[in-house]
Amino acid sequence: MTRQTDDGSAAGVVRARRGQSRRVTMPDVAREAGCSQATVSFVLNHAPGIKLSAETRERVFEAARRLGYASGSNGRQARAAGGGRRIGFIADQLATSPEAAIAIEGVSIAARTRGDMVLVSQSFNDAETEAGLVQAFVEQGVSALVYMTIFTREVELNPALLGLDIPVFLLNCYTGGQSHPAVVPSEIAGGQRSTRHLIEHGHRRIATITGEIWMEAAQDRLKGYRRALATADIPFDAALVVEGDWSASAGYAATRKLLALAEPPTAIFCQNDRTAIGCYEALKEAGLDIPRDMSVIGYDDEEISRHLHPRLTTSILPHRAMGQWIVEQIDELAGQGAGRYPLTKLECPLVERDSVAGPKG
Repeated sequence: MTRQTDDGSAAGVVRARRGQSRRVTMPDVAREAGCSQATVSFVLNHAPGIKLSAETRERVFEAARRLGYASGSNGRQARAAGGGRRIGFIADQLATSPEAAIAIEGVSIAARTRGDMVLVSQSFNDAETEAGLVQAFVEQGVSALVYMTIFTREVELNPALLGLDIPVFLLNCYTGGQSHPAVVPSEIAGGQRSTRHLIEHGHRRIATITGEIWMEAAQDRLKGYRRALATADIPFDAALVVEGDWSASAGYAATRKLLALAEPPTAIFCQNDRTAIGCYEALKEAGLDIPRDMSVIGYDDEEISRHLHPRLTTSILPHRAMGQWIVEQIDELAGQGAGRYPLTKLECPLVERDSVAGPKG
């Protein structure tokens, strides 16, 4: 039964939920104090070199006191309030892309606000190694396990992950039977949003350079591209779709192929930022200006996208938010047994920079 509160504030909501043992979070404090979560983090963690007014600091501290938020250096007070759990994190690969590190950061930041610790290892896609890691984490008393794959895909879980008396969360992957809570990027919507952004700038002849098409991310981003064209009544032209392999060299070769068409595109949707790097190189080699002669959009929001000339418009892969979502779910799903869980998809926000303009002429 929902308990009524005398106000709509975060404090009122938290008071109503204390009977459900809900731990107060940093976003709760931010809502109560009327500021960003980053500001709350800076204040409560006494971050050096951050210039905030005394009024803002006091407002945050007062909100934290009012809500009963457990903070403190190294999570000492949070552990005293019931935190101090261990969360095991297993990735199939760590070194092939930045997404794993970003997801781990998301889990770690969210866990730290609760006074929890994250233990990380990789399985190298080896079933025996994976089973050993699960056993080791369980023996260390972890309260939950996170299993991540670098490529978004359906997985058949290692038997060692089944039948545990702790929750198992899937990050960037999912099971066919939806037997475990899972979170993935909303790639179809991301591809659609990227293409629609070009359409909104007046482009109708829009090309796309995909990744390896056997991968779900490439398939879904292409579905989003086609969906945006159909919604805008723009006929699909197979000649404007070139398969790549996510690399800069593939982006370069694909762009040269597109420029050789009798009617070249006026905009190119590169399905990752590395592909866009090669696309830039080919366009500049051809003497074309970005975005005056050709608009380019990327995907992933890698660090390099901010430093290209012009800066690349792209989409954020939400791995940090996915990691934070999982930590939030540990409390929400505590005590729940086996069941069927909906697949959670987080949006890939578009970051508008300088590489898109209207078509020339």
